[in-house]
Amino acid sequence: MIRNPQDFAAFLANVRRQVHERMIPREAEVERLDEVPADLVAELASGGYFGWSIPQEFGGAGLTTEELVLAALELSQASVAFRARVGTNTGIGSEALVADGTPEQKRQYLPRMASGEITGCLALTEPEAGSDAVALKTSALRDGDHFVLNGSKCFITNAPIAGLFTVLARTDPEDSTARGITAFLVERDTPGLSTGAPYDKMGQAGSPVSEVYFDNCRVPSRQIIGGSGNIGQGFKTTMKVLNKQRIHLAALCIGPAIRMLDEAVAHVTQRRQFGQPVAEFQLVQALIADCQTDIHAARALILETARARDDGQDVTMQASICKYFASEACGRIADRCVQMLGGTGFIRGHAIERFYRDVRLFRLYEGTSQMHQLNIAKRTLARAGYRG
Repeated sequence: MIRNPQDFAAFLANVRRQVHERMIPREAEVERLDEVPADLVAELASGGYFGWSIPQEFGGAGLTTEELVLAALELSQASVAFRARVGTNTGIGSEALVADGTPEQKRQYLPRMASGEITGCLALTEPEAGSDAVALKTSALRDGDHFVLNGSKCFITNAPIAGLFTVLARTDPEDSTARGITAFLVERDTPGLSTGAPYDKMGQAGSPVSEVYFDNCRVPSRQIIGGSGNIGQGFKTTMKVLNKQRIHLAALCIGPAIRMLDEAVAHVTQRRQFGQPVAEFQLVQALIADCQTDIHAARALILETARARDDGQDVTMQASICKYFASEACGRIADRCVQMLGGTGFIRGHAIERFYRDVRLFRLYEGTSQMHQLNIAKRTLARAGYRG
């Protein structure tokens, strides 16, 4: 659903201009510094990037799902670090609040997240609970009008710079199912909360990821997302977040694919071998065709699913399909583009070499490809009436 096509076209054109004029020229700097420089963060904030999916009444753009994925396709053509810097505020760091927060919680935090004043993150994954999120062990035991959190989280995007953590913890130690899990809003300066040093990662330089620790961290019950009456509803809230985020992430997989193909085409049309441009060789043309086909198939799938979600349909399975297909397609495209560049694609510093490392993570987070395969198959069998 695009609410005002003319205004939205101008919005996309502005994003595209900023990507090509401000972000892409500084990708090497981001890689070298392992952070998005403060002046570029300020530009992202003033441009409203942190608030894309936050409702307008709280200072955001209130983008529909279709609008969000189209914007993501543009933004993600620059280094992954740029979209990751704003991504938790436009996705998993704010969506739980948007979906289930109380009016007071929304008024307190969403305007600050939309402006970029604070960065949010989702603290869900643990050493023994990732794909099997229900297995989480971080505890939250009641103590009067507070809950005391103990445990740790890992692989948390933007944790080193976050000011607000959406934390999933087990409030019922006797219930090992999803019903024992509650979602809390925990501010950075809460005693007992700390974060580890950023990981030294294979790729995605400039996107800080670390562990989060809770050591007798006291959180008022009013910080439960949805209020104290929402104890045990944290997993349901998270699933609402992940359904939309998986569509969003699928779009974020295709922006890099578009950029890599553009870079590869520019290379093969200029580089000459055997007296002709490399682009003249039919096996290279086959690689180009396969990349373009994957991009168009993924884009069509993502837009169809986004529109269905905007129409109020249950897109749980379709969201899994989007994330699975788009992330795998992006990986295939990265490999083909390195192949088209030959030795140049293996040299540190080229955009395709960087993207090749960066996009490998897409097939792991927000559910591994294998977990999505299982989810898609189980839902398909259930629709057929199979109860095995």
